[in-house]
Amino acid sequence: MVKNINLKKKIQEINKRIEKAAQKSDRSPSDITLIAVSKYVNSNELKVAIENEIRHVGENRAKKLISLYNDIGNLVIWHFIGHIQSRKAKLVVPIVEYIHSIDSISTIKEIDKRARNINKIQKILIEVNISGEGTKYGIEPNSLIDFIKEIIGYKNIKIVGLMTMAPLTKDMSICRRIFKELREHKDIVNRIYLNLSLKHLSMGMSNDFEVAIEEGSTMVRIGSAIFK
Repeated sequence: MVKNINLKKKIQEINKRIEKAAQKSDRSPSDITLIAVSKYVNSNELKVAIENEIRHVGENRAKKLISLYNDIGNLVIWHFIGHIQSRKAKLVVPIVEYIHSIDSISTIKEIDKRARNINKIQKILIEVNISGEGTKYGIEPNSLIDFIKEIIGYKNIKIVGLMTMAPLTKDMSICRRIFKELREHKDIVNRIYLNLSLKHLSMGMSNDFEVAIEEGSTMVRIGSAIFK
């Protein structure tokens, strides 16, 4: 019961912070999706979060995704937010509505094939390494337009947005610059590819999601602020 009460309070607090950040930037809180990151929890803890109105869950490991899905099923909308290897696509595609971490043609080919096999259109976000950190995945910003040009013809994927990660820092001006740049890249893509109409920006985590929302994020990925 204590765990349930504490988790409920944390989720309520996160939602209040999302609402405040949205209002600060003249946006509707309903435009922002809270994705609870399951990295830190087991299926029983995740079920408690679902009981407290968590509707979207993000996982970054394929094997754990399968384990959680076997226990929880379609009670939530699943997102794959970790680096995805081509060989893992067969595990991920049947489960998730969104894959946030696309940064290679080989992975796109495999996802498209796996989606076609089950008559599915897989929603994807392209990961862009705005910060330039060598420890982070994602394509280089100046490669984004050419990358989209290469993948836009695949019939069983739908590009719905862009994703990035800011450095782990207390300096929110650094995070803001990175989030703003991703938004600007989305705007450029939408001007060039009028038929895409990218909607989503997946950016912002436990330490920086409010700044991300102020800069246009539509999906925030929150783990430790909820579950730790």
